[in-house]
Amino acid sequence: MSIGASIALIAVGAILAFAIDTSIEGIEISTIGLILMVAGVIGLVISLIMLASGRGDPEGRPVARRRRVYRDEP
Repeated sequence: MSIGASIALIAVGAILAFAIDTSIEGIEISTIGLILMVAGVIGLVISLIMLASGRGDPEGRPVARRRRVYRDEP
């Protein structure tokens, strides 16, 4: 899960938990919102840990590579 998806889950969960007053028989919308917020926070923490540990690239290559630049002399 990416950082953006985690933040989106947190936002949707907060909207469901705190901003919607509609009730559906047999379903607690606020509970679903809390579950989405918790899943978003867990995904965000995992994403940040993987980003900090350098596991963002699956093959372990550096993200920025040095390249030689050849300039033509006029």
